[in-house]
Amino acid sequence: MLPITEKDLRASFVNTSRKETADITLPTWFDDADWAVLDYLGWRDPKIARRAYAVVPAVDGGPVGILLQRAEASPRTRAQCSWCRDVKLPNDVVFYSARRAGAAGRKGNTVGTLICQDFECSRNVRKTPPLAYEGFDVEAARLQRIDELRLRAAGFADTVLAGS
Repeated sequence: MLPITEKDLRASFVNTSRKETADITLPTWFDDADWAVLDYLGWRDPKIARRAYAVVPAVDGGPVGILLQRAEASPRTRAQCSWCRDVKLPNDVVFYSARRAGAAGRKGNTVGTLICQDFECSRNVRKTPPLAYEGFDVEAARLQRIDELRLRAAGFADTVLAGS
């Protein structure tokens, strides 16, 4: 992900009101983020329970900021993250919903997905996968997982935008 300024980050949100955008609490590590190993920027709001944010590089370029709402209940079984699809997750996965952008969102239309609770997807896909068979190219598999994470996250952003 390319580095982003606070001003550009706030301007990227597509499903928030002006007040919600102004109330965004940036993560404490924002100024020290290692942008080279982030496929998207995601964090939970420390001040507002169950609120989270994701800023995803869109397929056509610019960032798309999405306000997310975590479900009150957790999945009953061990869920798989829809973005990183890591089968050996070291973290919890929760259901996040997002209002659609534009008129559809103002009417109450939402979309949802299962994501790592603390947005560890970028770290998860960079782990070296296990050797599937002799001659298996683990580096190619790791790079493919990174590309697929980027596409799935951008696809979710496109779904949020589809309502505008």
